[in-house]
Parts: sequence; C-alpha cells; structure tokens
Amino acid sequence: MNKAKREVVIAGNWKMNKTPSEAKALIEELKPMVEGKNGCKIVLCVPYVDISAAVEAAKGTNIRIGAENVHFAESGAYTGEISAKMLLECGVEYVIIGHSERRQYFGETDETVNLRTKAALAAGLKPIVCVGEVKEERISGITDEIVSMQTKLDLAGISAEDMKNVIIAYEPVWAIGTGLTATPEQADETCGVIRATLAKLYGNEVAEATVIQYGGSMNAKNAAELLAKTNVDGGLIGGASLKPADFTVIVDAAQ
Repeated sequence: MNKAKREVVIAGNWKMNKTPSEAKALIEELKPMVEGKNGCKIVLCVPYVDISAAVEAAKGTNIRIGAENVHFAESGAYTGEISAKMLLECGVEYVIIGHSERRQYFGETDETVNLRTKAALAAGLKPIVCVGEVKEERISGITDEIVSMQTKLDLAGISAEDMKNVIIAYEPVWAIGTGLTATPEQADETCGVIRATLAKLYGNEVAEATVIQYGGSMNAKNAAELLAKTNVDGGLIGGASLKPADFTVIVDAAQ
C-alpha cells in the first residue's frame, strides 16, 4: 500500500458556528498562516449563510470552501433545504454528507446519505461521506461490521469512476464532541477496514486511491500521530477548525 499516491485532505467542519462577518474574519486570520502549505488540500465546510462570505474571503488562496449538507432533489417542495446545483453556483467544491449529528438529530439514514451523495456527484461536487460506530457498537466488538455495512449502503450504485471524487470520513460517534479520540491504532485499523470494503466493491486500485479521513476530536495535540498512520489520509476537524492556530498545527502535521 502506497499512501504517498493519495492526497491528504484536512477539512474543517464549522457546524452551526460563525456569522458571515465572523467567517470572513476567521478566514482572513487563517490565510497567512496556511499560505504556501500545499502538502495537503485545505477545506473549510461552513454553514449555508457563510458560504458567500467564505468563498469571497478565500478567493485566490489555497483554501477551498465546502458545505455541511445537501439535499438529494434538484428542486421542489423541500422547505429549508439546499440543492447541489445551488451550492455549486455559490462556489462550493466539497460537501459533508451523513455526519453523525445529521444522523442522530435529523433522521439521516444510509438511504438518504446514498441519495445525497449521488446528487452531489451528479452536480460536480466532491462529497465527504461520513461513517462510524456508536460507543455500544465499539464495546460490543462490531465496529468492523458497522462501518463496512455503512460503506456499502452509502456508496450503493456509485461507480468506480465517481469514486475518484469521493472522500470517506471515519468518525467514531463516541469521539465526536466528547474529547475522546480513537487511538492512532484504532483509527488506522478501522480506516483499513473501510479500505478493504472498498477493495471488495471496486477492486484494489480504487481502494488504494480513495482518501479516507479520520474525524473524531482530531486536534493540534494528536494530529501528527494520527496522520502518520498508513490508512489515515487526512482529518475532518470539528472544534479545532474554529481556532486558526490549532487548525494550522494540523495542516502542518499533514505536510
């Protein structure tokens, strides 16, 4: 396995934080700190209302802008939802799909994750598809089965060609916003399970080329050790992405 063949992607997930003016200020602070650091892709996934301000602030830099969710329909009677084509026209390149908080609080299922992923790809967006087990599943020793099943269901009907634009984020639910973090060995092992599942679905070439991030309280202190692992190709960063100094440490670790 040649990790060097895969790009490293460090993506911030701002969640429901920052007004447009605050988003602009944060990016302005971050820009000089990450300038010229092209050893990884740097993505900021921001709330819908911040997209315009973020795209404008990041223009001409090595920072790319993503969204935190997308609907699966092109248009229609879906009050409060946003389509992939809307995001694309706003300047978005990436979109998080199936985050555990969407699954937990908003009824997201593997079926809707699959539909949203297909819609994002059809519009030309790059989906960051999240999978991960809850604490009880980890304790019960069924993590491998859970993430393998989620991977298969979330990617059902998606072609090997489309997989060139798909990122998978392994997010142990028990480690999101809790301060707990999977050990580097646990992260590497489970990302390896996801990669093995991809190999069964698409063959080794696709599996070797797919970027698999770790999410789940990756921070300035543990990033280097996590990113050094063979199967960890980046991070989906929560709280630390709202702190330019901490986020920069993670970007540096990915260089």
